[in-house]
Amino acid sequence: MGPHPAVAAIRLAVRRVLHDILTDDSRHSRTAGERSGGRIGVRLARPAGGLPEVPEIPEQTPNERPPSPLVLVACSGGADSMALASALAFEAPKLGIRAGGITVDHGLQPGSDLRAEEVVLRLRELGLDPVESITVTVGRDGGPEAAARDARYAALDAALERHGGAAILLGHTRDDQAETVLLGLARGSGIRSLSGMAAVSGAGGRYRRPFLQLDRQTARKACMVQSLPVWDDPHNADPAYTRSRLRHEGLPALEKALGKGVVEALARTAQLSRDDADALDTWASQAEASVRDAAGLLECAKLYALPPAVRRRILRRAAIEAGAPAGSLFARHIEEVDRLITGWRGQGGINLPGKVVAQRQGGRLVIRQG
Repeated sequence: MGPHPAVAAIRLAVRRVLHDILTDDSRHSRTAGERSGGRIGVRLARPAGGLPEVPEIPEQTPNERPPSPLVLVACSGGADSMALASALAFEAPKLGIRAGGITVDHGLQPGSDLRAEEVVLRLRELGLDPVESITVTVGRDGGPEAAARDARYAALDAALERHGGAAILLGHTRDDQAETVLLGLARGSGIRSLSGMAAVSGAGGRYRRPFLQLDRQTARKACMVQSLPVWDDPHNADPAYTRSRLRHEGLPALEKALGKGVVEALARTAQLSRDDADALDTWASQAEASVRDAAGLLECAKLYALPPAVRRRILRRAAIEAGAPAGSLFARHIEEVDRLITGWRGQGGINLPGKVVAQRQGGRLVIRQG
């Protein structure tokens, strides 16, 4: 008799991602070997008597292989991430992958340090190694949710580098994706916001989200049938947080008005939006060189000839390159800059986040730190 359907589903999702990581790791190793001409660890030794240098080949077992990749799971102790940790612990050894775990203590609740220690113990009981708890200091920029997220990802990035890991698995589910799409819709930030979370993201594709096609109940059921203890973060039910209100009030109201299937439809919208956004980003990247003059300045007439979706992507990229923080640069900022191209009436410069100013000068768009 096979595993419970919920357990089988989470294991299959993780197995697919681990196969992708192995493929990427193999491709990276092969490329590195090709760059070195197929020679690894060759040193030049200078014999006595002034004879020419000769290559010294280190001793190596004929069938020696590079160390297997290390994959970490980010685990809060909640149902989603505990289900993910259990599936990683089960699947990784079968593929020759080392598996470890990281839990981040944000220090935002009494006893959070003790809870982090409990998560560490649970991860070790699953057989994960290395396992680490990281305490972070949460700032205030962008609000409590954004600040906590920034601190968490900074800690995960550092942990991945410190342990020499290949990737970090995150437990975001289809429900989380639906919430992210609605939050993006509320901000009115364009198609990229409607794209939700990518299955692969971060520098070098370091973050992987195996559960984006699985619902939250599947992860919770998998924990229950495996007798895995889980912790329910009280912040997830606190109406002070926007995502919490959306989860407990907004989505249920939508399902009541529109019927079941809203979450699946929103997740599907995210994927379709991501495909469109990726295509437009590629178009903008290819078109950017054609709208710059010999000095590298953006030419307004050539920008005007581009479709708005492509033009605004070029403007956004230029603003970020000039020093505007991407997380603080919203659609309304780019729309104001776009008016310097499409609605020019001699208006002054546009102030952007990061003390960046965009202004039109002699048919050129100049974006720089003011």
